[in-house]
Amino acid sequence: MPVHEVAAAGFGGGADAYERGRPSYPPEAVAWLVDALRLRAGVRLVDLAAGTGKLTRLLAPSGAGVVAVEPVEAMRRVLCETVPGVAAVAGTAEALPLAAGSVDAVTVAQAFHWFDADAAFGELARVVRPGGRVALVWNARDRQVDWVNELWSILDRVEKRAPWRDHERWREEDLGARHGFGPLHARVFANEQRIARDAVAARFTSVSHVAVLPEAGQRAVVAEVDAVLDRHPATAGRDELRIPYLVDAYWCERR
Repeated sequence: MPVHEVAAAGFGGGADAYERGRPSYPPEAVAWLVDALRLRAGVRLVDLAAGTGKLTRLLAPSGAGVVAVEPVEAMRRVLCETVPGVAAVAGTAEALPLAAGSVDAVTVAQAFHWFDADAAFGELARVVRPGGRVALVWNARDRQVDWVNELWSILDRVEKRAPWRDHERWREEDLGARHGFGPLHARVFANEQRIARDAVAARFTSVSHVAVLPEAGQRAVVAEVDAVLDRHPATAGRDELRIPYLVDAYWCERR
């Protein structure tokens, strides 16, 4: 199954902006994932749709043998530069380049909403051995701060039909259980992205639905973002900003 056309075009053309502008994950969430997935030496971990390796680089120190699967070539290029010790291969969630029962653990960060969820769980059930575990993670937008809410409201107009807006469907349809996975375990963590004022534009142009806009459309989005930051008392004149997120994290076990 091909990569979603918006993801392929947006991430292919915006890999450097993605690496510069996207947030990482907090130590508490990483520790929870390492513990939940039982990552250690001898465990084979696949970081699926790994992007530029935002999560990959945080899990590699666990000692697990990590393979990053990423379909977009430009994203793989950046991943290989940022996490040089990890093998990176092309592949999609719906057609994994992995043998049946060959994987102990899988992580999917900031990406499952782009998948055909039913087909993806079918492939996960094929490659993850019984007793292996799968974790899905998102940096979700925390809109409690007024100027941050104003920024996300700009994207609301661009992303009206973005797949992430329906990213809970896999839970509602209980797709994991349908494909042989056990109960879902969930946690929410606070996260904060410290970002240079001049890097905020990259955060917004890294969003696929912005990245696929014509150049004039991208400039208009950046101009709106700048206008919010210039006029708001909490951000005007600041060299560094702090953008809050809520990390939604889940794992389940292959029966």
